[in-house]
Amino acid sequence: MEIFGGFMMMMSIIGFFLVVIWFILPFVIFNIKGRVDRAVAMLEDMDRRLKSIEQSVRETREVTIEKEEDSINRQL
Repeated sequence: MEIFGGFMMMMSIIGFFLVVIWFILPFVIFNIKGRVDRAVAMLEDMDRRLKSIEQSVRETREVTIEKEEDSINRQL
């Protein structure tokens, strides 16, 4: 009977830790979800900024190429 008593004590300690983890886990998951949502919003904002920078660089490059072509055509 003494082995069974020690086994039950060990199982009750493990059960206690599992219950504690079971109660804490939803808060951890929701906290991570909030961080991921903020990271996604930040990445979308960065993507928008990069697209606008790429567009302005593309427009500037087109204008520069047109000016160079005009200056070459005038020289000919």
